[in-house]
Amino acid sequence: MIILNTLEDFKQIYHAGKKWQRCIEAINNLENIKPDIFYSIGDSLVYRLAEGPINNMDLFEGNRRYFDVHYYIAGQETVEVAAKNELTPEMAYSDETDREYFCGQGVKHQLKAGNIIICENHGAYRFSQGKGVKKMILKVTIEETYFLNK
Repeated sequence: MIILNTLEDFKQIYHAGKKWQRCIEAINNLENIKPDIFYSIGDSLVYRLAEGPINNMDLFEGNRRYFDVHYYIAGQETVEVAAKNELTPEMAYSDETDREYFCGQGVKHQLKAGNIIICENHGAYRFSQGKGVKKMILKVTIEETYFLNK
């Protein structure tokens, strides 16, 4: 997992490549989106606005075809991360949902307004202890600009 302190840090580091430009385009559209409705840019990125407390996740979640980018607008939240190979598989990977679940222990990080995290595919994560959370969640395909099966 990569934690960036600010949106400006994200823009400076991840300015090249179509998927990163689409992430910035989605974040720039923040004022026009409603909570819990999915939006997309092309076929490589979907995003939504999430508000309120998150249900504590008992299991770690991992992905293979997409990675998550979370941009914290308000509040704070704890995320626990671990490498998949250090966790115990609990539920097998589903191609339909692009999710797999694990149990075990990881390292906890406190996230706050302004932070951006990138949840890489070799790791798994679980969120807990959120307070006043408002964040944009972006699901970005691992392919550069399109799905190979289309």
